[in-house]
Amino acid sequence: MDIKEALSTFTPVITIPFPQGVSFSLFGITMDALVINESIVVSWAVMGILITASILLTRKLQQIPQGPQVFLEAMVEFLNTFSKEHFGPKAPVYGPYIGTIFLFLFLCNGLPALTPLAIGALHLEPPFTIKPPTRDLNVTMAFGLMTILIVFFGGLRAQGLRGWVKRLLSPTPMMVPFNLLEYVIRPLSLALRLFGNMLGGFIIMLLVEGALPVPFVVPAFLSLYFDLFDGLIQAVVFTFLSSLFIAEAVEVEAHDTSIKGV
Repeated sequence: MDIKEALSTFTPVITIPFPQGVSFSLFGITMDALVINESIVVSWAVMGILITASILLTRKLQQIPQGPQVFLEAMVEFLNTFSKEHFGPKAPVYGPYIGTIFLFLFLCNGLPALTPLAIGALHLEPPFTIKPPTRDLNVTMAFGLMTILIVFFGGLRAQGLRGWVKRLLSPTPMMVPFNLLEYVIRPLSLALRLFGNMLGGFIIMLLVEGALPVPFVVPAFLSLYFDLFDGLIQAVVFTFLSSLFIAEAVEVEAHDTSIKGV
């Protein structure tokens, strides 16, 4: 596998052909097989890790927490506090989404840190990589769309149709196109920011792992920053911005007394 192939976003892992003579066309692209690429496979692995961890950590809860339960309750308490600060009484509705998306993004971003260890321990040849799904624009765009859909429907539910229309007309009816444009710009900014940062770090680690004749300890050390630390930062940024957008729609805007009837 060369560097170009390792950078490919759509490298197929599983290909399931359709029955002979069966094909589908979408946006001018004809498909005669179901192709599952690496981004989907790694995303499934992350979901499996989260589901398994949630089952193991909650199956024997004790009145007095001990061991992993202490860490689990601390994380839940932090999430509850964060959600209450941003969403107020609506924290039980939107807090689980914020917590889930943070854990999912952090694992997706940090999973490539296992690449240097796999190369050293399993004697795999560079440029073997565990590719983060977030360096696939399709994945980050899906996250951005999920957030903006929650912003749209959450704001519509909190304000009602009339209040939502008033918000579009604020501060002047001439701002309607720009207010509507926010529903396009925000998911794009969320998706492109996450995609660009993760792709940049992935390329740097790929060059280090595949081009430098050094022991696996060196890329493993650099991976602590480019995969774990930077991955944590990007997950925090995406989660924080998502929480701000949602809180603005369901809390601040819903109680904005400066909006008058038109």
